[in-house]
Amino acid sequence: MIMSFSAYEQLVQHLSDIHNLNMVYWLLYWDQNTHMPPGGATARAAQMATIKRIHHERLTSERTAQLIEAAKHDVNMDDFTSDEASMIRVAQRDYEYESALSSEFVGRYTQATAEGFEAWKRAKAAKDFKLFMPALARIVELKHEEAAIRGYIDHPYDVCMGAWERGLTTSQVRRIFDEQRPALMRLVANAPQYDDSVLHQPFDVDKQRDLAMFVSTAIGFDYQQWATFDTSPHPFCLQLAKNDIRLTTRFVADFFSPAFFGTLHESGHGLHGHGYATAIDGTFLSDMEKTSHAIAESQSRTWENLVGRSREFWDWLHPHLLKFFPEQFKDTDAQTVYQAVNRVHPQFIRIEADELTYNLHIMLRFDVEYALMDGQVRLEDLPDLWNDTVHQYFGIIPPDDAQGILQDVHWSAGGIGAFIGYALGNLLSVQYYNQALKAHPDIPAQIQRGQFDTLRQWLTDHIYTHGRKFTAEELTQLVTGGGISAQPYLAYLESKFGG
Repeated sequence: MIMSFSAYEQLVQHLSDIHNLNMVYWLLYWDQNTHMPPGGATARAAQMATIKRIHHERLTSERTAQLIEAAKHDVNMDDFTSDEASMIRVAQRDYEYESALSSEFVGRYTQATAEGFEAWKRAKAAKDFKLFMPALARIVELKHEEAAIRGYIDHPYDVCMGAWERGLTTSQVRRIFDEQRPALMRLVANAPQYDDSVLHQPFDVDKQRDLAMFVSTAIGFDYQQWATFDTSPHPFCLQLAKNDIRLTTRFVADFFSPAFFGTLHESGHGLHGHGYATAIDGTFLSDMEKTSHAIAESQSRTWENLVGRSREFWDWLHPHLLKFFPEQFKDTDAQTVYQAVNRVHPQFIRIEADELTYNLHIMLRFDVEYALMDGQVRLEDLPDLWNDTVHQYFGIIPPDDAQGILQDVHWSAGGIGAFIGYALGNLLSVQYYNQALKAHPDIPAQIQRGQFDTLRQWLTDHIYTHGRKFTAEELTQLVTGGGISAQPYLAYLESKFGG
């Protein structure tokens, strides 16, 4: 029997093949970060470049354009929230965005970033930015080349941010940051001073791992069926499929917070990826890495902060904590640990920052990246600019490059502009969580009992299930009835720290 497929069905299959190529790329990336021997770096860079080039060629092909146009006749494009209309809308957006670049450029860029990751690892281990400079110079040069090809509204930095949040401009980000900065600085200056020495003790790494897996399992992870747990130089989470989530974290033997909150953060990403609707699993709408970065980070920050740094959470976890680390926490109660994990103080490492200072870390990066893309600073002067800006924001100076300019992996992967999504994610996390509380006011009481199903299900129904159907602004309008705003986030911080 000869089967006839509609234009829309042909488009879905074509796009699924393109999506699968991208998943192969991310599988290579996961292996590069976790198990690849150092000697494989050169070959891996070439492999990743080949996959990205082929992916780009197929996505920007005339066949893709033809199928998109033909499929529009099969689908009601006015049904904005439907899977079908969203598939076509997102495909056309990606096709137009990627078609601006040649496959040759994409291959060069991918190879440069794959090699850049290895250079960053070596430089960070040696605490020497100079070892990373040649790789970074190449990446910045390619970013400028991309900006010249694409064009921009305000500044070349627009193009950097556009890779993560389409259409976002430098002036918009500046306004968002200017709206927050005075309130954040005031709250930081007047925040209560808690003792967090209990977090700075020897903590057996195996027990840290067991605790991290215990907590992520409690909030919904299934390590028997769809999740794996590993270590990497910088924590991350990949969704290769709805039922193939790769979680990594990092352990510090004498500091409790990095692995614990790093795992909660990445678990938020994992729950997001696992929560995609079954109907879009494996389709062009199911690539977590291409979801709005702000939306993605809103979910990691929800579980890391709104849940993981809440008093209710520590009321539940404290008795379990004593089973994993009885000596370290024997003289504490839930309130003691709650205060310790919410200590507000300037520090060097972004991913270990408290809620009040976190967005200031992003503003710092915005300032430095803007100068980098504007040509205001030479690469060899970047560490000094970084240290001066850290001192400006926090009154401290990093003791070395590893705790300063080399602490984040993002530049090595071409992620100049990516940090903005973390700050926007903080705003969205509170906006969405407030809506969950309106629907289920007893969520905090449930968290206090170690029950996370209601919150997870609400997030699944309203956030996770959509995959990447919507931009951050579109989803926020759908969920809250309004746009992205800093005010709910500032009100949350004021309520938590202002007293």
